Amino acid sequence: MEKIPLTRAGFNRLDAELKKLKSVERPAVIQAISEARELGDLSENAEYHSAREKQSFIEGRIKEIESILGLAQVIEPKTMSGAVKFSATVTIVDVDTDEEKTYQIVGEHEADLEKGLLNMKSPLARALIGKDEGDTVEVRTPGGTRSYEILEILFV
Repeated sequence: MEKIPLTRAGFNRLDAELKKLKSVERPAVIQAISEARELGDLSENAEYHSAREKQSFIEGRIKEIESILGLAQVIEPKTMSGAVKFSATVTIVDVDTDEEKTYQIVGEHEADLEKGLLNMKSPLARALIGKDEGDTVEVRTPGGTRSYEILEILFV
């Protein structure tokens, strides 16, 4: 099976979520199911069906996270330097608008644009990978082609 690249922070976040699901969420939903059963007729018991639905989600998420962590390959950015690659933190500027943005190139399971975590498979990340400070990249977006200049590459 193919390894799943994760940053240390991404691995730790998933591991913490898994522990919370197993130690807090799972016991709470089991308790909720037990309490709902005591209310009688299960066929018309909304609390029971809601708790069962939540239990199904929790169990599915536990399996998903266990699978990801089992295949995880943690990439330590501090051991890297040079051109943009996985785990790099890249500051870019839009050539047309002079708007600066900073992103860290991460795996798809830890990507979150609002937090500046850019999926390595996204068009922007693919355009940046392998480039150096001062390089300009063009990215096709739904709004048209955008040009970005790489201002800084950090491995923290």
